[in-house]
Amino acid sequence: MKELLLLGLLLAQPPKPAPLYDEKASGAQQIEKALAEAKKSKKNVLLQFGANWCHWCHKLHELCEKDPAIAAELKKSFVVVLIDVNQKHNDDINQRYGNPTKFGLPVIVVLDPAGKQLWTQDTGKLEERDHHDPAKVLAFLKEWAPKR
Repeated sequence: MKELLLLGLLLAQPPKPAPLYDEKASGAQQIEKALAEAKKSKKNVLLQFGANWCHWCHKLHELCEKDPAIAAELKKSFVVVLIDVNQKHNDDINQRYGNPTKFGLPVIVVLDPAGKQLWTQDTGKLEERDHHDPAKVLAFLKEWAPKR
């Protein structure tokens, strides 16, 4: 009987989400590559600092992929880089941009194609109760998209 109860508890667990962040990647190299692409495409760079264990990081990523207006704005205006900051990984990058993770995870930093930091966004301000508000996220992206 105990075995069936244990099996039932294991089966009731939600599946673990697929990793979003490359826990071995050099943030500096990721950003260098993104800036080169941004210069060619005249887009800004959106750095999303987070970790694979971060539930809110997964929620924001899912919204960005599944909401058609948000996905289109990201594709049109930004080169997106997911920077892993689990257990101080890429701490030098976090420090380079003024310690944005002090706001918690995820946190967003927007760069222009030359690498100039334009804005740091505490994503808690884009939330509405238990989710990110699509209207707030889209308004943020439109505000920090390159002016064409």
